[in-house]
Amino acid sequence: MSTIAIDGAPAELSWERFWQLIDLIGGEPAVAVCATFDAGCERLTEALAAGPVDGITGFGERLAEALYRLDREEYGTQLAADPDDPSDRPLPLSDDSFLYGRAAVVAAGRAAYERVLADPALFARHSFRSGEPLLHAPEEAYETATGEEWDHLTRFDYESCSNREGWPNLRA
Repeated sequence: MSTIAIDGAPAELSWERFWQLIDLIGGEPAVAVCATFDAGCERLTEALAAGPVDGITGFGERLAEALYRLDREEYGTQLAADPDDPSDRPLPLSDDSFLYGRAAVVAAGRAAYERVLADPALFARHSFRSGEPLLHAPEEAYETATGEEWDHLTRFDYESCSNREGWPNLRA
């Protein structure tokens, strides 16, 4: 359940409610373009848009925080490997593919997310997947609900390599 923002602080959404909303997606994206994943993200967007606006911003906050927690060197320096084609040569992750892989982990649900947080080696199976549509759910829901453009800045920057504590060897 969300709460109303007080004194300009971002609205809060419980982690429990966040993961319930993520479950609307129906699982992680496949390696190939996945119409089922896109439809799941549309269900999520519709559910967010039907709720209170502070629920949308609260979801955006939780999503940014979840992605930020995965923005760490031990995940981002892994190679992307297609789990459906073990003969494919693994490749370094670009900033975008690292972000989309982190979104795929979140989209896979709470249990998968917690497993990857506990064991970074498990990120590799998600690294070739793209959870990009999940990133657009809060902004699309907000625009549907309000008719206004999403201009919310989250407390956590989820762009790749923004978590300075997670990238101790990265030079600014």
